[in-house]
Amino acid sequence: MKGIAVVCGLVLSTGLLAADTEQERLRDATEVLHEIMGTPDKGIPHDLLDKAQCVAIIPSVKKGAFIVGAEYGKGFLECRAMGGGWKAPAAIQVEGGSFGFQIGGSSTDVVALIMNSRGVQKLESDKFTLGADASVAAGPVGRTAAAATDAQMSAEILSWSRTQGVFAGIALNGATIRPDTKGNEELYGGKMGTREVLESHERIPAAAEPLVAELDRYSMHKEGHEAERSVDRDRNH
Repeated sequence: MKGIAVVCGLVLSTGLLAADTEQERLRDATEVLHEIMGTPDKGIPHDLLDKAQCVAIIPSVKKGAFIVGAEYGKGFLECRAMGGGWKAPAAIQVEGGSFGFQIGGSSTDVVALIMNSRGVQKLESDKFTLGADASVAAGPVGRTAAAATDAQMSAEILSWSRTQGVFAGIALNGATIRPDTKGNEELYGGKMGTREVLESHERIPAAAEPLVAELDRYSMHKEGHEAERSVDRDRNH
């Protein structure tokens, strides 16, 4: 159960309790994306999401949880399939780094876009550190990425965090990302690493279908959005 004050976005998820299962964590990740992208003036620019090759969502990173004096969280990596759409998610875990905790905040949501194949290759490794093994920059916030700096547009990974309802770009330098083999085992029946999941062509688990649907909803190109609205209008008549 979670207390939701309300979201790439995600809900005001500092009220979310830590999920115990991958199914619960997938639900949290879906809510995070929905809430963040549901506020376009304060969310992740759609044109950046359109260009991203992968999206990482880590709901409710905890400060001092499990590892004394460090941040720790679990989430998912979603990457695009060759023919379009999104693959089955790979479970990941993140630790260390600075996630932009506000004073009095006990958890934060993190969303990262992996913008090119180099970033994807590094994410597929057994362990990599943002800022050292891959370039990372704070992502821009708003409807478009027109105001993005050269540093943002050349980074392999763009990242954002939300704590106590405050959503902003943040460079997660020093954060380490690893495969969550136990999470993948719960979803797929085997202790697979990130590369193994992404290359295995696993069927999307039922618990991940809402997350994939949210990504499909917000990562279409302009023509796709117009088509979606047209379908919605037809259904309402």
